[in-house]
Formats: sequence, structure tokens, C-alpha cells
Amino acid sequence: MSDPTTFLLERLHASGLTDVTEVEPVTGGLAATAALARRADGTSVFAKTFGEPMPDDVFAAEAEGLTVLRETGGVATPDILVADRDLLVLSALRPRPRTTAFWERLAHALARLHTTTRHPRFGWHRDNWLGRRRQTNPWTDDGFEFFARHRLLRWLPEPRVRQALGAADRAALERLCDRLPELLPAAPACLTHGDLWTLNVMATPDGRPALIDPAVSYTWAEVDLAHLWTTSPPPEAHVFFEVYAELTGLDAGWRARMPLLQLRQHLAVIAQFTPDLGAADHVRATLAPFRRRT
Repeated sequence: MSDPTTFLLERLHASGLTDVTEVEPVTGGLAATAALARRADGTSVFAKTFGEPMPDDVFAAEAEGLTVLRETGGVATPDILVADRDLLVLSALRPRPRTTAFWERLAHALARLHTTTRHPRFGWHRDNWLGRRRQTNPWTDDGFEFFARHRLLRWLPEPRVRQALGAADRAALERLCDRLPELLPAAPACLTHGDLWTLNVMATPDGRPALIDPAVSYTWAEVDLAHLWTTSPPPEAHVFFEVYAELTGLDAGWRARMPLLQLRQHLAVIAQFTPDLGAADHVRATLAPFRRRT
């Protein structure tokens, strides 16, 4: 690939946004090349693309996720300007403010999303994407089966996961999956963001919490909660967890469940990125109680 900014500028012009004069790379994301694109009238939009060929539906699925979060879940998301095979262009958002008030507003928004969108089945009407890997979403009646097969065991065949986790680790994950009904409480499916780490929380121009980069499905609400809990939320975010727990009636044991639910995201990171940002160490630590003693 040529220089990423030049490459992205060429794709923006090819999409019809010929008034873009320059692009400024942004950091934080792990999967795509992203930038703020400045237009001739002084406004900016957010744009991203992939340097390598990707399946046709990557950005269409992301755009659909943003739309359903906004229209069904009532969560603020950026407006979609372009979503084609090679390019996603969105209205620009702001960095989130460093205030407890912002995180309290996010708690209300996420609690509303999770409590008003319950669904009788787990899954989604199509597969979508988590980073550069397909997220499989077949409709499933049982949440434990769905999470085991399509959020945990799904990653074991990935080459980087096979390299990072030995046979004992993989067997421990299978034992953990068999015991999920003992380890986690039964819970309904609801609409989830699906990739809710702290860098995917931003703010609208008027300061409301807004979400980006979804991998939506109907699954357990605590999958979203676990991702925020374990991705170094800032100190002012403590109020989020307190308010969310109160609004949704979380039991006292929810914190202990977070490492189990976050296994899915750690496995996805191992599968896609080198270095894996410590994900393999987290997986091994969580699996330790499920290894057979020799």
C-alpha cells in the first residue's frame, strides 16, 4: 500500500468527496487506517479504510450496526455519509470529556439500550465483523450455547490462537464452556454494541455519549459491561459502573464474572494482532482453574 494518508485521500475522492483537501491520521483503532478528512468548507468528517482487500460487507455491516444502535437502542452514533466496499465515512465526533457526569450519562444510555431491546433468541440476522475477523451470529435459543460456540470456541482454529494457547489451555477452555451454566446466571438476550472498549466511547458535538465501531448482536448485556470493565476505564468512569448496576439491578457477583465474559475479546485480540497486548496472559490466568491437574 502507498502512504496511508495518500491512499485514504484517493479513496475519498473516488467516492465522490472531491472537496476533501487533506487527511489527518488518527490513532486508537487497531484494525483499519483512519483519519479526519478536512473539506474545503472547513468542516471535517471521519473516514476509514483497510489497506488489504476485505470482504464486500465489512463496512455495510458496521453502518448497519451504527444505525440499529441509534434507531432501536436510542444510543447516539455518528451519521453515515459513505459506506461502500472500500470506505466508511462518518460525521466527526469529539473526544469524550473527562467528567463523571459524562460517564453517568453513558450509564443511563447503555442501561436503556440493554433493558429496552430484549429478544427471544441470541444472534443476529447476518454475520458481521469484529476487527478483521468475521463474527458468526446464527440464531440460537440457548445463550450458553451461543456464547460457548460463537464467542469462545469459535476462536480456537485461528492460527495465532493455536500458536499462543497450548493443548492444555484449549482443553481448559472447552471445560469452561461445558460449565458455563454453573458459572454465569441465565440472562435474556438484548441488543449489544459488541466491541465496547473505552476507545469506542466518544462524544457528540453537544457532549452526549456516542458509540463507534460496533459488532452488534443480541446476546448478554454483560458482554458489553465486561469489555468496558477490563479495558482500563479512566478514574472518572467509576460512577458508570455504580449507576449501571443500580439501573439494571445487577447482583453483587457481577464483578467476578467479568474475566469469564472478557475471554471472548481476549481471544479475538490474539487471533488478529501481534503483539497481543497481553491478551494471552489474561486468557491463561482465567483458564487456570479449569486445567486438569497432572
